[in-house]
Order: sequence, then structure tokens, then C-alpha cells
Amino acid sequence: MRKVQAHTSSLDAYAAGLLTERRAAGLYRTRSILEGPQGIRPFIDGRQVLSFCSNDYLGLASHPTVRRAFQLAADRYGVGSGASHLITGHARPHHQLEEELAEFTGRPRALLFSTGYMANLAVGSTLLGRADTALEDRFNHASLIDAALMSRARLVRYPHADVNALALALQRSAPSRRVILTDGIFSMDGGLAPLDRLRDLALAHGAWLAVDDAHGLGVVGPTGRGSLESFGLTLGDVPVLIGTLGKAFGTFGAFVAGSDHFIDALIQVARTYIYTTALPPAVAEATRASLRLVQSGERRTQLLARVERFRRGLRELGLSFAPSAFAIHAFVLGSPQRALLASERLAERGILVPAIRPPTVPAGSSRLRVTLSADHTDEHVDQLLDALSRVLT
Repeated sequence: MRKVQAHTSSLDAYAAGLLTERRAAGLYRTRSILEGPQGIRPFIDGRQVLSFCSNDYLGLASHPTVRRAFQLAADRYGVGSGASHLITGHARPHHQLEEELAEFTGRPRALLFSTGYMANLAVGSTLLGRADTALEDRFNHASLIDAALMSRARLVRYPHADVNALALALQRSAPSRRVILTDGIFSMDGGLAPLDRLRDLALAHGAWLAVDDAHGLGVVGPTGRGSLESFGLTLGDVPVLIGTLGKAFGTFGAFVAGSDHFIDALIQVARTYIYTTALPPAVAEATRASLRLVQSGERRTQLLARVERFRRGLRELGLSFAPSAFAIHAFVLGSPQRALLASERLAERGILVPAIRPPTVPAGSSRLRVTLSADHTDEHVDQLLDALSRVLT
């Protein structure tokens, strides 16, 4: 017993030391408790706030049409899928949603995953092996980085949006399979990847281009079909498209869209598809409802109006922000402590904008990350602008 206690004590001592280091560096993270539904005026830790930090860009997470679709499907299919897709977990709503997502993205097929992280790991493990090379933007989401690391391929990270550096890396890379992986919209600053130039490099060097458009689908492009639509790119340009359902679509899960052969290959070999329980069918049915709302375009129009009002207000106030024409806006403040202080000062004014710190962003670039929603009003935007002008100047 004493040996067990000593062993546990050594683990606790290690953990305590790690926590002390993170607190000292301003990197300690805490969780807040949400009471009630997702929305722009949530109750957080018992206090109602005006939120500018959710990825629910179109306000669909609590939309009555989406909620009703979920409730009806839960009555019909239950609350759990009970098994993986390849056993007995692939229900009719899953299949219908895959077909509708394929049509929405202009691709032959789509495949549902339980999370965006799992979708990216599936893509990496299917396309890459030890002898191959993954080339990634330094601002890519952690799931894309981990997709390459877990594939055991050689990982080359090029400076953010630097196509010249990527071209040089491609020239120096081994003549095996090469995959360029990138976010479509970068999650921490709202920037748009130079997808047309990445496409040109991929074609010139015989590489494949895979785009994670988690923050673009439903929001970006003339009809909300994402970053690829903004550039007029097709399946031939970008053979692999990854999307998530927990952001603009307001539900949960993710998908990969591509050719018939590629999607079938994922079904056969992707461990994060084969060895996990399928999404609840009710979630798939709710997503079908949200997809119809996305396609109507009304809520995207509302969101873009709020984005334009916010950008115009920032320019009038002379506030510096990372260039973005989309829902995400970053105010880089440098140290974690400075970002935390700015977040706390906003919270004192009833506005929720958490500080984003390393390792989520590079050292020295801690920031406030503001996200706008179609549910925000002009008055909400003006309230945020007033608070930012007092906190950041």
C-alpha cells in the first residue's frame, strides 16, 4: 500500500509542478459553466453576458427549426446510435445527410465523422505514410498538425501563407506522396488561405491539396459553400475537403468530401471512422435542417452585415486588428498576461471575449479573438466597439 501511495504522490507532484509553471506563465486554463442553451446572451457561471466568442456563426445551435428536427428524430431513432457505422450504427439520417453534404460541396460523396479532429486524422492516416511528406501552414489547426504527426510522415511547416516558402519546400521534398494540408479560414485570425496559389503549386509538383474549411463552410462564398467557392475551386483542384458541423451548422460532428474512390478508401482503412461509435441519428437529422437554413442564405446575409458594421467601427475608432472580412477578428496583444487583463476588463463590462494564449497561438501573439454571429444586433456590435475602445486604447 505504501508503494502505491508513493507512486501516486510522485504523479501528483509532477502534475502540481506542471500546473505551477503554467500559472506563472499566464497559461493556466479554467472552464466556465454554461447554464441553458448556446446563444449570444448566455448565462456563464451564474451571470448573463454578451458573448462574442462562440463559433455558432449563424445562430443555428438553438434555432427552433433545428431543435425541433432533433426532438422529432430522437423520438424516432432514440438518443444514441449504439454502434459504429460499419456495424449497426449507420442510420437513414446519416446516409441522407452524407448525400446532401456531397451535393452542397459539389462532390461525388461525403463521409460523416464524430469530430473534426477525427476527420483530419483519418485524412492524414489514409493519404500519408513514413515515406511521404506533409506540408502545412504554421497557423494550421492542431488537428491538421497531429494528422501529419500520427501518420509518421515527414512534416514540413512553412511560414504562414508564404507560397514562396512552400514552393521551395516542395522542390526540396522527396519524390514520394506529398500532401499540402491547410485551413481554409484560419481559426485564430480569420485570414483566408491563398488557395488558388496553393492549387497551382500542388498541380505543378504533383502534390495533393487537402483543405479543412471548418470556419468557412456556411459562411464564406457567394452561396456559403466555403473558401473553395470564393476561389472557384473544384474537386480537380482540391481533391480533399474537410468540414465541421459544430460551427456554422450549429450541431456536432464533421465530414470529409471527395471522390467515390477516396471516400470508399476512408471507409476501409481510416481507424477514426472504423473504430468509433456513429453520431446519434438525431444529430444528423438536426444537421439536415440546419443545412437547409444555411442554403437559404438569409442568416449569412445577417452575419455579413454585422461583420461590415464591426469592421467599419474599428476603422473609425482607429483600432488595430488582424485583416479579416469574415466572422473572426483577432486583436494581438503579445503576452498572455496582457491578453488576460484585456479579457477581464471586457468581462467587467458584461462582454465575454476570452484570451487566446499559447500553445493555441504562437508565443508572443496572445490575443483577444472576437467572433460575430447572425444573432448579434447592431446595438450589440456597437456595445462591443465601445468596450474595445476603452480596453484597447
